[in-house]
Amino acid sequence: MEITRLFDIPYYQLEKYPKETMFAKKENGKWISYSTQQFIELVNQVSLGLLSLGIKKNDKVGIISANRPEWNMVDLGALQIGAIDVPIYPTITPDDYKYILNNAEVKIIFVSNDELYQKVASIVDGLEIKPLIFSFDSIQGVKNWSEVLEAGKNGDGALLEQLKSEVNPSDLATLIYTSGTTGNPKGVMLSHNNVIANVKSAFPCVPVDETANALSFLPLCHIYERMITYLYMRVGVSVYYAESMETIADNLKEIQPHLFTTVPRLLEKVYDKIYLKGLDLTGIKKFLFFWALELGLKYDNTINMGWLYNFQLKLANKIIFSKWREALGGNVKLIVSGSAALQPRLARVFNAAHIRVMEGYGLTETSPVLSVNRYELENYRVGTVGLVVNDVAIKIAEDGEILAKGPNIMMGYYKNEEATKEVIDEDGWLHTGDIGQFIDGKFLKITDRKKEIFKTSGGKYISPQQIENSLKESIVIEQVMVIGEYQKFPAAFIVPSFDNLKEWCKNKEIAYSSDAEMIKNERVIKKMTREVEKVNDKLAQYEKIKQFELLPALFSIEAGELTPTLKPKRKKILEKYKHLVEKIYGPQE
Repeated sequence: MEITRLFDIPYYQLEKYPKETMFAKKENGKWISYSTQQFIELVNQVSLGLLSLGIKKNDKVGIISANRPEWNMVDLGALQIGAIDVPIYPTITPDDYKYILNNAEVKIIFVSNDELYQKVASIVDGLEIKPLIFSFDSIQGVKNWSEVLEAGKNGDGALLEQLKSEVNPSDLATLIYTSGTTGNPKGVMLSHNNVIANVKSAFPCVPVDETANALSFLPLCHIYERMITYLYMRVGVSVYYAESMETIADNLKEIQPHLFTTVPRLLEKVYDKIYLKGLDLTGIKKFLFFWALELGLKYDNTINMGWLYNFQLKLANKIIFSKWREALGGNVKLIVSGSAALQPRLARVFNAAHIRVMEGYGLTETSPVLSVNRYELENYRVGTVGLVVNDVAIKIAEDGEILAKGPNIMMGYYKNEEATKEVIDEDGWLHTGDIGQFIDGKFLKITDRKKEIFKTSGGKYISPQQIENSLKESIVIEQVMVIGEYQKFPAAFIVPSFDNLKEWCKNKEIAYSSDAEMIKNERVIKKMTREVEKVNDKLAQYEKIKQFELLPALFSIEAGELTPTLKPKRKKILEKYKHLVEKIYGPQE
């Protein structure tokens, strides 16, 4: 059968390779699995249940939940009757909830637990349309989603088939609100065809089949994990949802996945934990650990490193890196990294350890994948986001901005024609806002965000992202924001990796009573100065970080300093730390 609408995908799986475990979740210490057949039956019950509640074509269905099979059931159940789903980040502010639910005119919402129910219930009275709210978890006094399933058991199957046939590939399927660094969230309109086109483009890049397992923990409300999940369904990969971010290590060992998607920060944390364990070793074990690590950091797939290096790396894989693979479950064939820049050293060391980390690039507006490094090494280049995927065109504008065109480009921003025209030009090119270049004519490299490049008072342009990424390679640095627009020199706000810095302090016998006191310690400041100087040595004179301030707490979504995709809201951070800006540069007008 041909896949033209998103809800066709489970039926394709049922026809081609019906699974005993299509999706699985862990509850009360036990994995609960859904076969392809069970999943489809429950999706149909959701569709008919929604119809019984008066939901019809083009009505909006909200989903506010962590990853679980019920998420997928509501998603496809809504799509089958021509409704439009609106996935919402659980972590956003009540004001953002209110804006999104009003803007999208959501009529029914599915939440996962009591915490999220309370969050939504607190703003319901201020909504123009008061939505029905159902919970996946059992909450006293709250409608449970099982009521929707029950209502759908005796529904009209013939009517459902008719409604499915009336859904066109070009119909709007989902509204995904992107919370930018300024202003209200914008609703990205993606059609069935937008997302399916991207599944088809990404499909050849993921060399796994129906025998594979995948662990999923990135939020399904983000198009990155959602598109990959549709791809898993299309390929026949069994999807296991991690219990939480804290249980990922245990879940990896339990299900022994062949692949998973991640963001660079999680890989950084994995690397940091491994590194710290290495520091705790003694004698020959410690020597071998750091010998293997040095080999891994030198890895370069583009050149022949010579017989001695290759022999040593083979030995390192046998005695050291094999333990890294075991920590990831023992079967991991590949990891797909996206959403932010991956530090080249991580790509090198994991690939040296026979764990292929494929970095890719895309936007919500592009459904999302535009490019990705391939599994085969001849199409893999460290420090880039890989080759452009099939059916997508990329060109670099005169000012360096990356422009994209293809069937995966969004329909536009919901109820916001002006914003749509700002990013999609008359020729159909989407302006990504990212600056980039092609390496060797085919590997796309992202160098910065167009809006984040700034000019010093000396007229020199600074690309903060490259400097920030270099600084974050330090094991004792977690977050960085380079500042200095219209100032004499660049400076930086640095948030330490507190766990790793505490470990360093312990080894150096440095005493402190709080994080705030620790970052004021003279030896800690000297340590951070050395880390900054390592990066400064590689920068042009006008790019060097002349001063920095250590911050006592991580930037967070809750504090309004980060978007849900963890991008810094620079204006908000500058406002919060205005006193530190003045400390660095003097009083500001």
